[in-house]
Amino acid sequence: MKHTFRLRRQAGVGIVTAIFLLVVLAGLGTAMVGIYTQQQSSANLDLLGARAYQAARAGIEWGLFQRRRNGNCVSATRIDMPAGTSLSGFTVYVRCRQQGAGTLSRYMITAEACNIPDTAGGSCPDVNNPEYVRRNLEVEL
Repeated sequence: MKHTFRLRRQAGVGIVTAIFLLVVLAGLGTAMVGIYTQQQSSANLDLLGARAYQAARAGIEWGLFQRRRNGNCVSATRIDMPAGTSLSGFTVYVRCRQQGAGTLSRYMITAEACNIPDTAGGSCPDVNNPEYVRRNLEVEL
């Protein structure tokens, strides 16, 4: 009789161990999904940041071309990147300002690129959006 009593007491230990393992594995699975989601979001922001930088750089090059071709600064210009390219969805605001006069004059060309353009103003807005990126570049001639 003692022998069967021990078997009955030990039979419940297996179910407790199985439930514990299931809870631990579920927790690990949830943590891994969270880490994977965060990594994907971070990689997407890195890509958007690189694209915004390239869009701003294209704006700087456009401003330099306009300065060289026209001989003076162009006023503030909004450029929407062409559809079907890797930069589509970005808007660049290019500005040129002259400092000084004559042979001592300098030119400052700035380009601001963002993926959510400002509909009313002439610059990238301040947006509270987790996928919003903005890059600013400036050159001096």
